[in-house]
Amino acid sequence: YVCSTWGNNHFKTFDGDIYQFPGICEYNFVSDCRESYKEFSVHIQRALNDNKHPEIQYILITVKDLTVYLRPKLAVVDGRIVKTPYYSSAVLIESNDIYTKVYAKLGLILIWNQEDALMVELDSKFNNHTCGLCGDYNGIPIYNEFINGGASYNSITYGNLQKISKPNAKCEDPDETQALPSCNGHRHECEKLLTSSAFADCQLRLNFEMYIQACMQDKCACNGTEDSFCLCSTISEYSRQCSHAGGRPGEWRTQYFC
Repeated sequence: YVCSTWGNNHFKTFDGDIYQFPGICEYNFVSDCRESYKEFSVHIQRALNDNKHPEIQYILITVKDLTVYLRPKLAVVDGRIVKTPYYSSAVLIESNDIYTKVYAKLGLILIWNQEDALMVELDSKFNNHTCGLCGDYNGIPIYNEFINGGASYNSITYGNLQKISKPNAKCEDPDETQALPSCNGHRHECEKLLTSSAFADCQLRLNFEMYIQACMQDKCACNGTEDSFCLCSTISEYSRQCSHAGGRPGEWRTQYFC
């Protein structure tokens, strides 16, 4: 079971909800929330890069008593910069030019492309025990994330609830009242991209409609600047998730596209 975030502030919870949350504070991405002693936690902070695209600036992981701080091309364990591959009794950290991967013995695998996309896979023993932007991992979409008791939340409210409060943090909460634009005009284009022959093996393995919706939101947000970030990040995620689900996406990048 995988939770991920990518591209234009998209999130996919363990239970399969896909939503957008454009926050730039530090947030609880996923933590063990059973009791006061957390077995693990993963925090993330995004910011806009020079091209005004959201990227993950750093990831802060705790596993039992160990603290791992990741930035692109940098891993710090308990305050010391370490060379990768790094081994300890609790974690293995690997990195190359494209990915940083963390394997924690307690049942967590984290994969970050050092830019916009992060994926966390979690052992099923944590079912119903997590909290954060990845949700509660109870197997039921919407419930306890966007509907809790009698209250229903929109995704911005839900995201703001996951903020890690830091006394000196200078970051604004995204506005909960802003509605997402309707992007139906882009539906045809997104369907064409995601049903290309390269993805023939993927459509039945994933919730196709959710990636269509994410792609449509990307197209809206691009405002006509068709750069590769806005065009390709959701398609890259679709391809990654397809491989992860055992599918074999074909070569979909061309010299003209992505």
